[in-house]
Amino acid sequence: MTPAWAQRREEMLSDCIVSPDVFNQMVERLGGFVVPYQQALKAEADQHPMHLYLQGLLSHLPRKNAEEIAAWIDVERQVIQDFIGTASWDHRPLVTVLVGQVAERLGEPDGIIAFDPSSFPKRGTHSVGVKRQWCGHRGKVDNCQVGVYMGYVSRDDHALLDFRLSLPEEWARDEQRRQECHVPLEVRYQTRQAQCLEMLDEWGEQVPHGWVTGDDELGRHTRFRHALRERGERYVLGVPCTTTMRDLEAPLPEYAGRGRYPKASWQSVTQWRQSLYHNDWQRLTVRDGEKGPVAIEVVRRRVQTRIERKRPGPEEWLVVTRRPLTDDRTLEPRASRDATDQDERYRYQYYLTPTCVSEVELEEPSLAELARVIKASACIEASFKRGKGEVGMDAYQVRTWQGWHHHMALSLMAVWFLIGETHRGQQVTPALTLPQVRYGLSLLLLEVFCTPGIDSICRQVQRQLMRNESARFYHHRTRKCIPPRKLRRERQ
Repeated sequence: MTPAWAQRREEMLSDCIVSPDVFNQMVERLGGFVVPYQQALKAEADQHPMHLYLQGLLSHLPRKNAEEIAAWIDVERQVIQDFIGTASWDHRPLVTVLVGQVAERLGEPDGIIAFDPSSFPKRGTHSVGVKRQWCGHRGKVDNCQVGVYMGYVSRDDHALLDFRLSLPEEWARDEQRRQECHVPLEVRYQTRQAQCLEMLDEWGEQVPHGWVTGDDELGRHTRFRHALRERGERYVLGVPCTTTMRDLEAPLPEYAGRGRYPKASWQSVTQWRQSLYHNDWQRLTVRDGEKGPVAIEVVRRRVQTRIERKRPGPEEWLVVTRRPLTDDRTLEPRASRDATDQDERYRYQYYLTPTCVSEVELEEPSLAELARVIKASACIEASFKRGKGEVGMDAYQVRTWQGWHHHMALSLMAVWFLIGETHRGQQVTPALTLPQVRYGLSLLLLEVFCTPGIDSICRQVQRQLMRNESARFYHHRTRKCIPPRKLRRERQ
């Protein structure tokens, strides 16, 4: 190993030295973090164990549902289940506080608002909004719920801000299922594109940004792109590989001398991409990955796409990216089967970005800027990974409309607390990561709730036994048969 490499290795290892200041008083800071959120609920703040539920989400528990959290923090299960599943408190004030804090700490003028759906596989059919639909988590059509999320990406970090449960049309029409899951009367069926625009209208002015991005599920809808242009929003949206376009920069066919002047022919973006030469692609480094720089190759061209009834649409820039199939990085979940295509060497993705918004002509964006916005979709996937992997965003066991929204709001709050603590810890330990912060906090919480001793062990075991016997009694009662007694063994 050369001296330069040896020195760099020592520098990297020195960044891993963890100071006690990273974890000192972290539990106390969690208590202070919750205060503005409790105040946002006003009169309801004293009635709900928000602080305890957050501690459960940030704990070591492998399954962070209401029952497991209640057993760990040593409170009655019904208290936590009522708080999450059936209590009537409104989650939106919590989102308001969260958005304000994220905008203040991460906001920058050219920040990126990213919209992305996330699926939650379910076995049954009784949870609100569940049906067989495209499940990006599993990459196929499956039984699941889908939430539509609004995230924010800046150069410092990324976080999820707001969310909407995608309520299928058949659910919106079924009064019996709506009543069973406590769906509010004012809730009606909305497309996911309409839900994104609703969140953008609500928070767009409060969150500083220069771009809006999303996957092909949003970009394939020409009305959604039109609505963004009407709002003056600059976007980079994925489109499927079957999108029809014509190249406005290609040489025109020779004029025959009579009739209309010829225009470029219509073709799919896949057909157009296949006609490109190797020299047309430009290589860009997107970010520094764990295994080295992550690079993509990009092509940009001014094109025209079709809108409803095959009418010619406005001019846009088409951006095509490709990555080698040998790339061993984890691929992002695809919104649909035709989100990408590939040949024997590369995987391709397609995006559209406007040439003008609100009748204002835009400067041609640089490839580096376009790559930065495209990278934001991977950041939002990382946000989902944080939520599901660290705070149990997908571990809920609730069926009601309120329960789903309550759990999501508290999960986003828990991740935001971890982001703040990670930034704070990186001031003394640059290599610190969010999972390690959550791990350290979970050990601190063990000291708070688990006092070692026989009495504590007996209480925990007794609580679980009572839960098991209550469930056994319920199942026997539904079958109208008295459950038999357990045999008491004789002392040896």
